[in-house]
This record gives sequence, structure tokens and C-alpha cells, in this order.
Amino acid sequence: MKYEKNELVDVSISDIGTGGEGIGHIDGYTLFVKDAIPGDTVTAGITKAKKNYAYARVEKVVKPSPFRVKPACENAKRCGGCQLMEMDYAAQLKFKEEKVRNNLIRLGGFDAELIESISEPIVGMDGDALRYRNKAQYPFGKNKDGDIVCGFYAGRTHSIISTTECMLGDESNSEILKCILSFMKKNHVEPYDEKTGKGLVRHALLRKGFSTGEKMVCLVINGDDIPHKDELIAGLSDLGVDSISYSVNKKNTNVIMGDNYHTIYGKDVICDRMSVRNPEGDFENTFNANSLAFNISPLSFYQVNPIQVEKLYGIAVSYAGLTGNEEVWDLCCGIGTITLSMASKAKMVHGIEIVPQAIDDAKENMVNNGITNAEFICAPAEDYLQEHKNEIKADVIVMDPPRKGMDEKALEVVVNTVPERIVYVSCDSATLARDLRYLCDRGYKIRKYRTCDMFPQTVHVETVVLLSR
Repeated sequence: MKYEKNELVDVSISDIGTGGEGIGHIDGYTLFVKDAIPGDTVTAGITKAKKNYAYARVEKVVKPSPFRVKPACENAKRCGGCQLMEMDYAAQLKFKEEKVRNNLIRLGGFDAELIESISEPIVGMDGDALRYRNKAQYPFGKNKDGDIVCGFYAGRTHSIISTTECMLGDESNSEILKCILSFMKKNHVEPYDEKTGKGLVRHALLRKGFSTGEKMVCLVINGDDIPHKDELIAGLSDLGVDSISYSVNKKNTNVIMGDNYHTIYGKDVICDRMSVRNPEGDFENTFNANSLAFNISPLSFYQVNPIQVEKLYGIAVSYAGLTGNEEVWDLCCGIGTITLSMASKAKMVHGIEIVPQAIDDAKENMVNNGITNAEFICAPAEDYLQEHKNEIKADVIVMDPPRKGMDEKALEVVVNTVPERIVYVSCDSATLARDLRYLCDRGYKIRKYRTCDMFPQTVHVETVVLLSR
């Protein structure tokens, strides 16, 4: 049986897809229903119909799931950024564990009993799992009445939902955004229009050091400067903003930031401090007596959940099994967060990163923390390791790639470097499964893995895996 677009059907939701959509079946026909969760019975409106399956959205919840909760944000459905906000947090954690497990089995081809035997319990957040993001990026535009607005893109569109509030971001963000909007309206500073390529303000990047309280604002602009910027500086500095800058991006692209930035008030960077928690002590105790300080620029990659990152890195340090005699190579080191977190327990740590700005930040962070047994190299990791293969000794290799995973050439070089242990930190379990399959087909074995919920209310989750020869 096949259904048609716009048709309404009642369906019971029995499962959940990797994108957070509810999955239901009617006489063998599968429906993927946005905003439905397991246990729901819903009236679904079909948005796209195929021969054996269809996509749909919830028109009415006929019988709510026992896992259904009222979302903390009124824009949760329209925004699409928090795909799981209507699901109880304990159920979210169970979904994420199953998502990683299923990807390892189905995509990686690993034995289900093996995966079950080596998995460790997921590490979730305490409390309501909200207000955890230290970074937010808000697009600017105009609504249908011609008013300047900012907010978030509605799911799978570039239509802006007008709001200065996000329940995942810091509470101070709202007042900062209102200040920017007021400045723009008063001084007739136009927002960027994607269709015409005209207008100045594209995005506002907001960052906060949770441990220090330092705040940063960087406006992404389609121009060379901000008119009347002294007035903007006065308003934002009154709100306690420590660093104000702009980044020029005149390209017709979905990439938000430009290639560099220009500070117009305060410091070029803000600082945050991070400790590394020992998972063997239920994350209560830190591995190092003192926390590490990290300078963060508008262009820096820094984990967005400072509460959970201490646990995530604690798992990674624990898995590395360091005794003080090891040479550690971190192949996607960014600004050196994982690299420097391992320095106190290793003989020597080496970080490699292809982004020059990140390496500059990493070197500065090394000096600021008084760490002397670390070095940072700006190069493609696979090229550098290949060129220096005769002189490199790697007891432990750490990989923390973006969602696309590791390039096969890089994995080949890792295998040829013959580290005793590999610690793989992944933000996408599908590419993780692919890369683990490659490594395990070439002499490595997964010893254990653990998921860590860095992104509550969303479908994303981090996973740390230990492999050894």
C-alpha cells in the first residue's frame, strides 16, 4: 500500500531514526515522522511519499508516549536544532547508546555480542541538561514586515525564526542580541540578504568562558567595517562583553566565518579553564591538580559543552593508559585541548593540525600553562607522519576528527606508524564505524568504548574508543 503527499494517517511509533524522527509501520509501509517519539500514537501528515516508505510530520498527538515531555523552548518544533527536546532525558540517553551500538554493528560489521561486552555506560549531564552551550551563532535578516530580526534557521530552510532566546545557550545571550538589534535599527545598519548579496550584518558569534565568565561577540559582516561602531561598543561593553570583533565574509557561501577577524574592543581572545575528570572516580576527582587555561578566539574550535568536555577528555586520558613514559601524537589537535590534557601523564605529547590559527593558539596555550613536554606542528597529519616515519615513535595516537571522520590515507599512515594504542574520539558514529572497520581489518582490536552526551536535546553524541594491537 502506498500513501500520497498531504494524506493524513494514524500510526503508532515504535522506534526512532538516527535523525531523531519517529518510525512507525502500517501494513509493512514505513513512516518516518518528524517530532514523534517511541510510544506515541499520532496523526501524521505525509510530506513526501515513496513506494515503500514516506516522510511525515506530526499533525496531532492522539496518545502521548510515556517518554514525551513538554519542550523547554516554544520554538523547538520549528527550529529543528533540538530534535529530541520533547523526549525525556533518560530516554534520550538510551536512544544515543542504541544509535552508536547499531552503527557499530550494522555499518562497521562488528559482532553484536562483542559490542555489548566492551561498551561502558553512557555519560549524561546532571540536572535539566539545558543552558550548556558556550557558543552560539545567530543569523540576521528581515521578516515579512521588513523588520530586522535575528534567531535561528527553521529546519532545512534559511528562513529565520525571530528570537533572541535559546534554551541551550547562556542566558546573557538574549540581552547581547537585543543590544545589537537596537543598534542596527537606530543606525539603519542593514542585515545581509542572501538573495541580493546586499546588506552588512550576516551573523553574530557569541562565546562565553563558563569558568571565567568572560564574554565575546564577533559580528560577521559583508563589508570592510561597521558604521557607528563606537555606539555598538558602548552598548555591548555595558553588558560586560570583554572582546568585540568583526570578521569579513563577502562570499556567497554557507560558511559563516571569514578567514580572519579584527578586534575593535577589549581582548583578541577570551579565556576558559578546564579540568580533566577521572572516570574511575565517577568523574568527581581530576587527573591534574590544576585546571588548564585555554585562550579562545572567534576562529578557535573549542568544545561547546564545558561541563561534559571535562568528562569526555577524562575518558580519553583514561583510555590512553599513560604511565609517564609514552610518546603521544594527537592528529587533530585544534587548539591543543586534548594534547595538553595528556601532557602531565605522558613523556612527550605532539599535536598536529592543518589550521595555522589553531596551532598558534595551541602554542600559546602550552606556554600559558607552563607545559614543557609538548610540541605543535602545522601540517596535514598523514603527510607529516609519512615524511618522518623513520624518526617518529608513537606509543599512543589520538584522533578527534570532524564528522566526516578520518581520511583513508591518514588511517593507512596511522596503521603503518604502529602505535600500541589508538584513542579515537568521534562526533559521528557512522563514520566512526567505518574507520574502526578499517583499523580492525589491519591488526587492531576494539578493547572498549563509551559514549558521552555532549549535545543534550539533539541527536548528536560523542564516543571514545580504545583500540590496541
